[in-house]
Amino acid sequence: MRLTLHMLLSLDGVMQGPGGPGEDRDGGFVHGGWSVPHDDEDMGVTVSGWFAQAGAFLLGRKTYEIWSNFWPKVDAGHSVADKLNTLPKYVASTTLKQLEWANSSLLGDDVPAAVAKLKEQPGDELQVHASGGLAQTLIEHDLVDEYRLLLYPVHLGTGKKLFRESTKAGGLRLLSTKTTASGIIVASYEPTGPAPYGSYLDD
Repeated sequence: MRLTLHMLLSLDGVMQGPGGPGEDRDGGFVHGGWSVPHDDEDMGVTVSGWFAQAGAFLLGRKTYEIWSNFWPKVDAGHSVADKLNTLPKYVASTTLKQLEWANSSLLGDDVPAAVAKLKEQPGDELQVHASGGLAQTLIEHDLVDEYRLLLYPVHLGTGKKLFRESTKAGGLRLLSTKTTASGIIVASYEPTGPAPYGSYLDD
């Protein structure tokens, strides 16, 4: 399976609390809900298309807890809910001991090794949505095959970022890009290895 990482980002790279004021207040974050005013039909169609390609999901603890309290209550026939409620869900957590959401299982202590084994299995995409802490581990161990980013027309100044100061440098190749009616830039990238460097002074 290919591992695809899906993330909502502000223009300055913040991924924290896009869905509501109380979603993630870590570090005194006060900008929760910043994505909601910009969500539009184009964005919904894009996300539904991504979910249609899923074969399994990889979730961090916080995302699992939020989603497991919401998606099982959505009626059958919803494109996203149907995928999330029926497909395998693998959860990275050191605190959860049991999972109530159907088809969910814990990864174990060695998350990178467990994810690497999952990627060896045949099937459609192993998708990561949100799960910012887990994303850091996946990036560190070169486990991401494709980044699918929704870049929103807002800058926040503070908050957790996808690519943090401690993240190792890397190169990316643009696979596709489009813009929604509300100004969200939808961009997909493929990792290409170490970041390339050059100099204008070499001419």
